[in-house]
Amino acid sequence: LFVVEELLQDVSNLTLGTAILASFIGATVSRWLGGRSLDLKPSTLVTSFVPTDIPFYLILGVLAGVLGALFNQSIIWSLTLNRRLNLPLPLRVGLAGIVTGMVVAFLPAIFREGEGLKDLLILESGNWQFAALTLIVQSVLILIAYSSGAPGGLFAPSLTLGAALGAIVAGLEQHILGTGSSVTFALAGMGTFFSAVGRVPITAIVIVFEMTMDFNLVLPLMMGSGIAYLVAETLSPGSLYDRLLEWNGIHLEKDPKIEGVWAKLKATDIMKTRVETLPSGMSVSQAIQAFSQSSHRTFPIMDGGKLVGILSQSDLASIAQRRLSNESAIREIMTPEPLTVSPTHTLTHVLYLLNRYGLNSLPVTEGRKLVGIITRSDIIRAEAAHLAGGVERLVPKPDASFVVFQSRMPEIGQGRLLVPLSNPHTADVLLRMGAAIAQTHNYELECLQVVLIPRHTPPSEARIDLKASRQILEQATELGQTLNLSVHTQVRAAHDVAQAVLETIKDRHITLTLMGWKGSTSSPDRIFGDTVDTLIRLAACDLVLIKLGQGLNDPFAQGSLLNVKPSFETAIQLNRLQRWLIPVAGGPNAQYALQLLPALTSLSRAPVVKLCQVFHPSDTSHDTSLLEQDAKFLRRRMSSEVMTSPLCANSVADAIIDLAQKDQCDVVVLGASREGLLQQVIQGNLPEAIARHCRCTVILVRKAGE
Repeated sequence: LFVVEELLQDVSNLTLGTAILASFIGATVSRWLGGRSLDLKPSTLVTSFVPTDIPFYLILGVLAGVLGALFNQSIIWSLTLNRRLNLPLPLRVGLAGIVTGMVVAFLPAIFREGEGLKDLLILESGNWQFAALTLIVQSVLILIAYSSGAPGGLFAPSLTLGAALGAIVAGLEQHILGTGSSVTFALAGMGTFFSAVGRVPITAIVIVFEMTMDFNLVLPLMMGSGIAYLVAETLSPGSLYDRLLEWNGIHLEKDPKIEGVWAKLKATDIMKTRVETLPSGMSVSQAIQAFSQSSHRTFPIMDGGKLVGILSQSDLASIAQRRLSNESAIREIMTPEPLTVSPTHTLTHVLYLLNRYGLNSLPVTEGRKLVGIITRSDIIRAEAAHLAGGVERLVPKPDASFVVFQSRMPEIGQGRLLVPLSNPHTADVLLRMGAAIAQTHNYELECLQVVLIPRHTPPSEARIDLKASRQILEQATELGQTLNLSVHTQVRAAHDVAQAVLETIKDRHITLTLMGWKGSTSSPDRIFGDTVDTLIRLAACDLVLIKLGQGLNDPFAQGSLLNVKPSFETAIQLNRLQRWLIPVAGGPNAQYALQLLPALTSLSRAPVVKLCQVFHPSDTSHDTSLLEQDAKFLRRRMSSEVMTSPLCANSVADAIIDLAQKDQCDVVVLGASREGLLQQVIQGNLPEAIARHCRCTVILVRKAGE
């Protein structure tokens, strides 16, 4: 019961009643099969409990449930009747006193004292006929007295009625079987009837036990109270005390729920809609290669556009045990019919399934159609956003951005690359870098201009001059036509740049966002600036940040996009990016940076790539196998020179900065996780330190979910 009430936070009718009955059955069977008597402790009241009593305690529970529901309803009916009569309180009380006095005058003297009547019902001196008379007469008198408004409660009367009901059932057992303790049944009936009236089975058990201190009553009370609770709640939901409060106009929250972030969010709010999948006919060797080139530890398996299974790294590890070759199809080792969630499932349900089955991700499906996937990283990101909103909750949330202009081209790419264009002097460089990646990876190009408006003006009502914005976007369209790329453009009016970019990422299903970054911030509580920090934390897509070095971000070197289209000048500047330095560390973001490198270096005339790996002096192994493996990977995809340089230093950041200055590098490319970009960077982590001290162009790469 403690688990039900405290840990599971579930006290529904079925759960609570089932738990009580299960506890009763377990305790009874345990003592019976263990060779011990069902009597636990002798008492001043002679009580007993034998297996033949069980059916009659079931009957007691059902009767108490039915009569308890009827009693509750009768109380409300009698109160309503008195209210409609609208008699003065003194008159109502006087009439009730006259009626009850006249009735009691014709009854035995014991009816004039409640405690004595209850004690008589408990003791064996009573009989079932007397108990039946007591049940009927006391029910009527309680209704008359309580509905009149006379002082008095319902707790003690309900115990008396329960004792009478228990004595009646005891008489029934004695008539049928010749056995049964009227004392035990009367005491159990008290708790059982009160459970039906107050809908508090555990409280009823504890109260009666404390009154008698007799352990023999615990099992009968558990059984009768549980059954009575279930029956009464089914017939007439709600306890008598709750209904009396409602009758008096007081409405309490019956089952208050804490609406946390997990209960508010649904799977569709945080799932990734672009999912890396594998076909069921793919060979094991191809699947191993897919795992090595991806940060994911599981892949949904598709067949005919439908989800048929899921493949994890542990499935690949079982190949040897199953005696399969690397050319076997992955359908032979995948997990068929995987566990899934629907888009409408709450995050609470998703978390339960992840923890219950030890999973790292869950496919999101509509029927058998795969519409997204949720990973633990997605949930952590949602929680981080929720926690960050704790302080921001005091600030009014900006209105959603509004699209004031857009252009569309055929959607023929395998993904979509977003380039926010805010600075006219760096827009052309970012466009060319984005276009190079889009060409290599068969992406469409999405160009965004965000126009900030005052917070007191709704974005949909702002008057905006589109001349400057459309000039930049027209340049992007012309570049796309030259390179045979599908280029989509849009202008959004917004109160906040980061919010507009995030809404674009969600609305346009962006695969990769490439944006500029100035390389420093004047705010002590921000690392990369308001916009970039927010995107690193919340953007559900791959992210490439570019801090342009001297020359590339010089407005006088490129001119103004408002007056001169600097495409030719930009191409010359990008051609001069010849010396590229890439630190490798083996993480998924570093590997992703290597995958983007061939596209980025295609802008240079004669690029020279150097891969470096920094070892700590305490690391005596100096294993350069990873370095050589990455170099081999690049040499297969690039015609330019690729060199390797292992280094030994106490500080990774200092070693890379020194090497970049010594070799006069033009570009440093870093793979950095969300943690590395936002949290560890405060302590002087590698990405921010290098970007801050290097005068060359620095490119930071973060894969979605990492």
